[in-house]
Amino acid sequence: MNYKVENVKSIKGELSLPGDKSISHRSVMFSCLAGGESTIQNCLMSEDLISTMSCFRALGCRIDEKDELVIINGAGFNGFKKPVKDLHCGNSGTTARLITGILAAQSFSSKLIGDESLSQRPMRRVVDPLLSMGADIQISSNGTLPIHINPVKSLIAVKHELKVASAQVKSAILLAGLHLDETTVVVEKFNTRNHTETMLKLPVKKENGASIISVSKSYYPEKNQYYIPSDISSAAFFMVLGLISENSEIRIKSVLLNESRTGVIEVLKSMGGNISFENIRETSGEKFGDIVVRSSYLRNVVINKELIPNIIDEIPILSVAGIFAEGNFKIENAEELRYKESDRIKSLCDNYKLLGYKVNEFADGFELSGDPTKTSVVIDSKGDHRIAMTFAVLGSQISAGMQIRNFECVAVSNPDFLNQLKKLGS
Repeated sequence: MNYKVENVKSIKGELSLPGDKSISHRSVMFSCLAGGESTIQNCLMSEDLISTMSCFRALGCRIDEKDELVIINGAGFNGFKKPVKDLHCGNSGTTARLITGILAAQSFSSKLIGDESLSQRPMRRVVDPLLSMGADIQISSNGTLPIHINPVKSLIAVKHELKVASAQVKSAILLAGLHLDETTVVVEKFNTRNHTETMLKLPVKKENGASIISVSKSYYPEKNQYYIPSDISSAAFFMVLGLISENSEIRIKSVLLNESRTGVIEVLKSMGGNISFENIRETSGEKFGDIVVRSSYLRNVVINKELIPNIIDEIPILSVAGIFAEGNFKIENAEELRYKESDRIKSLCDNYKLLGYKVNEFADGFELSGDPTKTSVVIDSKGDHRIAMTFAVLGSQISAGMQIRNFECVAVSNPDFLNQLKKLGS
């Protein structure tokens, strides 16, 4: 569908968002690995999570929804059943990459497939470390889906140093290592999302600036009751909207405040954003609380290379904050953006050019300046949820004539985005 953007002059009120996507994926996976009944409160029910649940149902797990809870009867150690058909991961890279680590340790063969977009995303980065653990995996000649996983007598524990800043690669290795008596070690010199090790309560040591993460069967998950804080990546769109809209003040309730995810807030506050926290508490080792955002005068700042892995999903909406800030917005060292649901560097640059902004595209980023010369245009979301929501926020401030093609893709991470936007703008 094409969405015609409406102007939003000022936003006020409170907003409760669905559960964090990364933690929702892991809560479902850990509950399915565990034996017995687990419950998940405030689980994100987006297309990506539906893909994860579908895969685990095909592996023999019972997953029900009742009274705003997800109730899972997990398989227990080595309890998964051989799937009778290919496991379809939809558009979800998290599903495909993390479940590959789990399936590599099973006693049956399986095959992972995905939609057109996911089938173009790099998977060799996950497969190669698992091969070093003795896994039997075949992948396409392009290093993409489909992935064929065959059983082996046993994986072997390894010490693996991550070559890319990817929490998904790290998690795939750790999930494979969960099935071994011996200790598998991951050495991480980058600061990536740490939900897997936090939720499994894995030991993490710091050595020479690197994180040394250990895992073995002794940390295999047990049945649990999970509460999922609201998704900070989804909250980022409304944080930016609140900062750039005049006379605005909003409270976004119970948002995840894990330090490996709050880089977007760090950048916005360094730009002059009036952002504060209230009601901070903790669940399953994860900190969360209310975020209060008020209209602010913003200035563009240099974004440090070390922070890029922390903000990689929020760069599209940060670019909108940069457009309304003093000076030019510039991002570098972010080549990973080219391997998301779309090539996000190209998607952003093409659409900003369409609106008449001055754009300088690099291999690993881009620079924006100027003002829009055209506003009644049709933006191409490229089927990418974060591109669609980014230009919805931008369009709400510059034009009621803008349209966004294939806007339904927002269902991948936040199916209720438009209702949330209208609630704040009403």
